[in-house]
Amino acid sequence: MDEALSTSSWEVDAWAVDAVLRAGARMDRFGWVPATAGNISVRMGDRAAGYRAAVTRSGVHKGFLRPADVIACDLHGAALRPGDKPSAETLLHCQLYRDFPAIGAVLHGHSPAATVLSMTEKSDRLSFSGYELLKAFEGQSTHETTLDLPLFDNDQDMARLASVVAPSLPSCRMGYLIRGHGVYVWGPDMDTALARLEGLEFLLACELERRKLRA
Repeated sequence: MDEALSTSSWEVDAWAVDAVLRAGARMDRFGWVPATAGNISVRMGDRAAGYRAAVTRSGVHKGFLRPADVIACDLHGAALRPGDKPSAETLLHCQLYRDFPAIGAVLHGHSPAATVLSMTEKSDRLSFSGYELLKAFEGQSTHETTLDLPLFDNDQDMARLASVVAPSLPSCRMGYLIRGHGVYVWGPDMDTALARLEGLEFLLACELERRKLRA
């Protein structure tokens, strides 16, 4: 590969940088990405030229992102520029991009409600019924429905975790939740992914409040 092609492969499109920085500021505003928690990505490229992902660099605060904190990876989670270090959790983003071509953005947050509920719920899912905001998720046109948010045990081995999550992905209409960790939500573009994340975080906060009232 010549130098021009090599350089262009790791450059991040300006629109992708803007989308990731905007999402980081929004998520930080609501306290969903404390310290260096969370990951944000968008798909770049096309089928002819090959797809890439623009992802947040490892170890950076998502509320104070700079353009240099958004780096390019291939769809197996490997940085395209030597020396760049994406989070190990980039594998979970890339899994979605590889398996579902319609997905254009993936968000991962660590809200208090998601963390607490995931650690106290004994089953393998959280169920939500009757909420108007269920209509924020693809295919829903009424509040008179029930949607499940799958729960998976945390694992520091991302490849192993990805293999555990994989069979459930086609039915994850809300996203999914890792115990003691946080949620993964996606959409065809960043605006949709953000709307779904906000909808899910509202539902998680409501469920936590309802459980407090029942205690």
